[in-house]
Amino acid sequence: MQAEVLETKAGIQRLTESISSMSVGLPIVHKDLSLVTLVPKWSGYDSSITWEEFLSGIESVAKIGHWSDPNRREIAVLKLMDSAKLFFKGCTELHAEAMTWKVSRMHLGADMRMCTDKYHVTKLQTARQKKYNLRKN
Repeated sequence: MQAEVLETKAGIQRLTESISSMSVGLPIVHKDLSLVTLVPKWSGYDSSITWEEFLSGIESVAKIGHWSDPNRREIAVLKLMDSAKLFFKGCTELHAEAMTWKVSRMHLGADMRMCTDKYHVTKLQTARQKKYNLRKN
């Protein structure tokens, strides 16, 4: 019985040594999702911060916190509010599982510019009626 205990202890020691030798040289990276609080909220183009500042905030904090692209995407969505949140909810292609962070940030930024009140007012003010030829041939 004592021989079995010694053999088991030796086996455990060998396993411990092999595990520790395998992990040498491999950095352990921990995601720090508590940094979400550092990302500013963004409400659209009427916001106090620009789209570029919002993206820069996400990218900076993501680098520090070792966030993956899906983490960046989901956190960006969580930080949307007001008109930006409404726009995101209505844009079904942004909800696709295959949507990457890179594509979603370009899509959201470009499409949001066209959905602001300022954009529509400008389009309305610059609208011109086409000339139609009413003569029959």
